Amino acid sequence: MSDMDPTQRFSARADNYARYRPGYPADVVACLRDECGLTPQWFVADVGSGTGILTRLFLDNGNPVFAVEPNEAMRRAAERELADYAGFVSVNGQAEATTLAAHSVDLVAAGQAFHWFDGPASRVEFGRILRPGGIVALVWNARAYEGDPLMAAYEGVLAAHGLGYHAVNHRSHAGDLTALFTNGHTFRAFSHARYIDFATLWGGFLSASYAPLPGDARYEPMHDALRAAFDAHQRDGQVAFRYDTHLYFGRLD
Repeated sequence: MSDMDPTQRFSARADNYARYRPGYPADVVACLRDECGLTPQWFVADVGSGTGILTRLFLDNGNPVFAVEPNEAMRRAAERELADYAGFVSVNGQAEATTLAAHSVDLVAAGQAFHWFDGPASRVEFGRILRPGGIVALVWNARAYEGDPLMAAYEGVLAAHGLGYHAVNHRSHAGDLTALFTNGHTFRAFSHARYIDFATLWGGFLSASYAPLPGDARYEPMHDALRAAFDAHQRDGQVAFRYDTHLYFGRLD
């Protein structure tokens, strides 16, 4: 799995990604508005946009958004989900070659995606498509696993059963940012939770690149381990799944 083209990792996971992945809190937009001057008139490139989760946040703010995604299955899922938004434009491209026009956007954003990019090459491309003074914003939903029994149990199951989990653990993303933000950046964090049943917990797990797929010998043991963790911590058929949303933003020049 480690040799797989990163742009194709999610081809078999697009439906689960669209249905079960968490959204991002409105604090992301509020922060960019208050600290960077974001307005609904800004043109946004959501790079590595996947099924459009971050794209939707900016569309709901009134922004025109170019959703740049190289994986066809993920791109098609976004097109189904976001077809009713007048400002939505689906683009077959990637971080290192977005196909967008030079100086065409005010903000480049990426949600759960920058760790898949070539840092130096994406920096060149983002600099090309940004207007002077434009902003780059990177967002991750990181599981808030410390001090919470369910989240600690979930983390333990992933560590024991996930395929190459440690290699793609999103908690390590901050170490890669110097390739992009060579002149420094700002960091903000926002906590949020959602209350989910087991089907949502399992579907969200299956959307991850390190999840075994049906037919893999590890699929059923993983299911049983997650079910046991859920049953031990559920109340009225739900658990509170907690996140810290990490936002990094800055200018490239």
